Amino acid sequence: MPDFANSRRKLKIAIGAMLAADVVAVAVLFSPLVGSADSRQLQLVQLRAEVQRKTREVQPLRGMDKKIVLAKDQISGFYKDRFAARDSDLANELGKIAAQNGIRIQQAKYKKEDAESSGVTPMEIEGSFSGDYLQLVRFINTLERSKLFFAVDSVDLAGESTGPVKLEITMHSYLRSGA
Repeated sequence: MPDFANSRRKLKIAIGAMLAADVVAVAVLFSPLVGSADSRQLQLVQLRAEVQRKTREVQPLRGMDKKIVLAKDQISGFYKDRFAARDSDLANELGKIAAQNGIRIQQAKYKKEDAESSGVTPMEIEGSFSGDYLQLVRFINTLERSKLFFAVDSVDLAGESTGPVKLEITMHSYLRSGA
């Protein structure tokens, strides 16, 4: 025969534990630790606002994998279009721009710098040019708008009251590595 006394005792213990858990739950619900229904509603509104703010913060990061691939393609295109493959291409472009603006190249020095890990080799260019002032201004303007990338670092002008103006210019350009 089954032992009803033992089962009844276990059932009383289980019911007592459930009643104790109910009493604790009711105490927590009405205690000042949890707060009123209005404070819980206010907290819910604040949390929703925080979720919306954080969602707006991460919005630019969505699709980052596609943006990285696109940026790599754009960088490759920029290197191909704007950086010379050989240093002679830089000299040819500089000569073409000088002739186009009617100035003479007195001297040009090209110095390769250490190659960068990004696949380009910086090239420092120091040049002496002569022409009238307006031609030199157009030369610098054309140089900065050239298809090949030239970054002018410094410009020094010297001249007499009559005769050509002398231009000393220091600039940088880049060569594509492995081209």
